[in-house]
Amino acid sequence: MTRPRLALPLGSPLQLLLLACSFALSAYAGVRLLEGDWFEVALWFVGAALLHDLVLLPLYAAADRALVRAAGPRRRAVGYVRVPAALSLLLLLVWFPLISGQVAERYGAVTDLPADRFLTRWLLLTAALFGGSALVFAGRSMRSAWSRRGTKGRTRAAR
Repeated sequence: MTRPRLALPLGSPLQLLLLACSFALSAYAGVRLLEGDWFEVALWFVGAALLHDLVLLPLYAAADRALVRAAGPRRRAVGYVRVPAALSLLLLLVWFPLISGQVAERYGAVTDLPADRFLTRWLLLTAALFGGSALVFAGRSMRSAWSRRGTKGRTRAAR
């Protein structure tokens, strides 16, 4: 009788090495980041985690649920809205101070560049993301319709 071999779900040695290196790099960055005013940095991280988990996550989960419910039988089309919306919101999150104009004077003083173009560029990029996603969806829908039409024609000819 053979004994079952216990296998640990750890992954390959390369994965373990990369994971250990990423933890070491994160620890180094954390030590360097918290070197100055550690309390405010830690407070910012805890506040960001709480804001995300308690406010933002329920909001975008509810929006996604409403989108899926509104899509009805065309649920596969939801991904074509999710991806550009997620990318657009990520860009808004990263560049919000410049998009909203809150730091326009400071940005202009440091870089000698105008800060009034960020809102326009973000809106154009968002429109391009949604437009590109709509084009990909339309192309795949037409290709799917053509392949279904071709399949129906072959089955009739085979009869």
